[in-house]
Amino acid sequence: MILYHGSNIEVKEPKILVSDRKLDFGTGFYLTSSYEQAERWAKLTTMRRNEGKSIVSVFEYDESNQSDLKVLSFKKSDKNWLFYVTNNRINPNASDDFDLVIGPVANDKTYPVIALYFSGIYDIEETIKRLLPQKLKDQYAFKTVKALNYLKFKEVMIK
Repeated sequence: MILYHGSNIEVKEPKILVSDRKLDFGTGFYLTSSYEQAERWAKLTTMRRNEGKSIVSVFEYDESNQSDLKVLSFKKSDKNWLFYVTNNRINPNASDDFDLVIGPVANDKTYPVIALYFSGIYDIEETIKRLLPQKLKDQYAFKTVKALNYLKFKEVMIK
């Protein structure tokens, strides 16, 4: 399977960097199966950091040989997905023992929606609906070095 990473720099050797951003699946190296989504992330990252170029790094991931990885996969945005994303977004010390987490992407307006969910204004279904963006597909969070070893760098595309 081909996966894409959008950034403002070339990434040939992925690393797990601790970020000050609270991400859907916690700390990890994030990729997507959608080239268009990675391209949007690359442009956004370049604008946020105000440096570099929009770059999409391409990796091959052999998902057929992941039996020794602990994988959490959300096929759709449901109650379990919501609880996992919410925990990672509001808890800066959230951690788990998964090597790889796969699932839908929440949108960038997460905090207000989560606050309305916790206050009881939104129920689970409404919260999930409001967290899901219109044009984002999926994300793969490689959370351990062990998981990163399953990625093989292919090429870089500069936009």
